[in-house]
Amino acid sequence: MSGRSVDLGDLRSLVAAADSGTLGRAALRLHVSQPALTRRLQALEALAGVPLLDRSPRGVTLTPAGRRLYEHARPLLAAADEVEAVLAGLRRAEAPVRLAASHSAVDAFVAAALSDGAEGPRPAVELVTANSQVVRRLVGEGRADIGVAAGRPNATPNPAIVEESLADDAIVCAVPNGHLWAQRRRISTREFLQTPMVVRDPSSNARWTVDAVLRQRDLRAADPLEEAPTPEAAKRAALARNAPLLLSWRVLRSSPFTRVDVDGLSFPRHYALVLPAGAGLAEQARALVERLRSAAQA
Repeated sequence: MSGRSVDLGDLRSLVAAADSGTLGRAALRLHVSQPALTRRLQALEALAGVPLLDRSPRGVTLTPAGRRLYEHARPLLAAADEVEAVLAGLRRAEAPVRLAASHSAVDAFVAAALSDGAEGPRPAVELVTANSQVVRRLVGEGRADIGVAAGRPNATPNPAIVEESLADDAIVCAVPNGHLWAQRRRISTREFLQTPMVVRDPSSNARWTVDAVLRQRDLRAADPLEEAPTPEAAKRAALARNAPLLLSWRVLRSSPFTRVDVDGLSFPRHYALVLPAGAGLAEQARALVERLRSAAQA
């Protein structure tokens, strides 16, 4: 008696060959080369001690012994597939949810969604912060399970992701509470365009939102006073310089800044939930989505 145990891969090779009718089609189905498939079948026949396939120029068919083994192998392989699916589900359930979020989304509501005080089950989360375009790329490439990004109207669709609106937002002009504009709360378009301000870096969605509106109106703003890599850095710079800044109104809530309206100008945008196209979410990921939606609407 051989000391070698039957291999599930060898059984899959036999079933695929019988179902496909040719070794070439079976190899394509199993994503292996035909020589590799032939070696597996030969190993299985050596273990059985009898031929399992009749080979001819037209293809392959099962021998009586092969038919007997085939009928036992099919339910065994189906059960093995079910076990693999359960294991995959367990891995997804135990692994932290990979969340990618834009810098402003984290400050606006994502951090609140991850806090102990948020409603609903609290899943384990691995958070990566990046600009909104990088967030979309991470989800599309499968390196993040869920993304939260600022929307960009008329952007070229990414077929690897789907987006669902989470909350409305706008980029606003704001000043430290001690600034002269804090008492006025409204400025003219000319004052806005002529005043150097603290802004986000050119790769940020906040910067793109403002620039897109100005281009559409054929307007040009003064050169930035400072370009900040994150919303928090922008707020620190504006406070240190007692200068106006352009930032999400959601990020500016509960901050020592006063919003200043600009005559004839507004910079609306929205936050979107970014999900992989055509893929379901594990239980922990679904729980995180609900927390994000709740925090975004709070």
